[in-house]
Amino acid sequence: MKKSIIFSTILSAGMLITTSCTKQQSAVTAWEYNNEKNGGFEVVPYTEQETGPGLILVEGGTFTMGRTEQDITIDWDNIPRRMTVSSFYMDETEIANIHYLEYLYWLDRVFGTDYPEVYRKALPDTLVWRSKLAYLEPLVENYLRHPAYQQYPVVGVNWLQANDFAAWRTDRVNEAILIREGILRVNPAQVNEDNFNTDAYLAAQYEGLVKSDLHDYNPNRDTRKVRMEDGILLPRYRLPTEAEWEYASLAQIGNTVYERVTSRKQYPWNGHIVRDASEKYKGQMLANFKRGRGDNMGTAGFLNDNADITAPVISFIPNDYGLYNMGGNVSEWVADVYRPLSPEDKDDFNSYRGNVFKTQLTDEEGQIAEKDSLGRIMYRDVTEQENEGRRNYRKADNRNFLDGDEPEVVYNYGQTSMVDDHARVYKGGSWKDRAYWMSPGSRRYLDERLSTDFIGFRCAMARVGSPVGFDFKKRKQKR
Repeated sequence: MKKSIIFSTILSAGMLITTSCTKQQSAVTAWEYNNEKNGGFEVVPYTEQETGPGLILVEGGTFTMGRTEQDITIDWDNIPRRMTVSSFYMDETEIANIHYLEYLYWLDRVFGTDYPEVYRKALPDTLVWRSKLAYLEPLVENYLRHPAYQQYPVVGVNWLQANDFAAWRTDRVNEAILIREGILRVNPAQVNEDNFNTDAYLAAQYEGLVKSDLHDYNPNRDTRKVRMEDGILLPRYRLPTEAEWEYASLAQIGNTVYERVTSRKQYPWNGHIVRDASEKYKGQMLANFKRGRGDNMGTAGFLNDNADITAPVISFIPNDYGLYNMGGNVSEWVADVYRPLSPEDKDDFNSYRGNVFKTQLTDEEGQIAEKDSLGRIMYRDVTEQENEGRRNYRKADNRNFLDGDEPEVVYNYGQTSMVDDHARVYKGGSWKDRAYWMSPGSRRYLDERLSTDFIGFRCAMARVGSPVGFDFKKRKQKR
């Protein structure tokens, strides 16, 4: 009996060794992957999405989206509703002046000679600091560029500029990854359309200074460019949706035991007060906001939030996801178009209003068209003819779906409201706001072409594959 058990064990071990020595093969065709002799279909080993610079993983889940404070404005535009948000990545902090200055410098270096309008278009409006009855010229002159404000959140940036920054960041991060992986060389001489663009690279419209392309298992070719299937390039940086921002700000992960939320949050921190209750920091403010009329920072000798205007992006304690200033400091742009009834209309999974479905511009033969003068792949709205037979959507522009096709008529834009397709949501409180607006469920809106001295932004990125990271796997193994 014992001999048969031992023999079986040895046989099983031998089978495991034999299997591990062979190449991976298809479970549906039995053909080997990564074998040039049989056609060379390539499957790369992939474990986990790389965390992009500045990002923190926000593990998704279900939560009650909407007001956690009384509705003092009586707008009824943030009624509570159960939602589910997929896992995603969020910037640890707001985008700071130093980050935006890096962006401006790159635009000036690459486009400044032939396309100076690109640089001018990206400039924040420093005049947002001006007030007819206050002396704020020092902020107009110094806030963006003086080194004393390097780590302070950038303001004066409109929604469109924030999106352009996110697109630029995507390309710079992916370019850095290709350089790190030994595929491209550093090219500081990029100018005009000859600059790295992720879409253009994937569409074989950008060559760059090649150091070493990847080996191609296709027997008809020797080398190839990086593809999306390789898992090397990161998804796009973008503005978070309203649901993502609110979910990340509320951070109920710190108040959850298994699937039970143990205590309700009114702000991004525990409790229903704006002061720290711990012994070490008792009585100190938990965010940068305006405590009351004429009180921006408290009394000399013990400034309550140590900030007359904005504070550095790493200030106060982070919330349970590790995100700083999700309550105060500056309000933040999110991706959504504003509608009062969005909480009732939007899907309960990854809710978002603002979809305008596009496709890459192609020529008559179906090939991707040439890049524009700035080196970017051109996109156009999908047509209803292209979507004929679809059940999930027909029109490209769905900003008005379930809310009227003509918002200028429905909302009487310019007469009784400022709601139209350019109205974008911004979330959270700021250095100019009272505590009410620090509630994650509060929502306001502004025209996407306008900017203020109290609205900034931070970026997000989609999480691909598993909704959890390595930490969860380690915890599960430990249990």
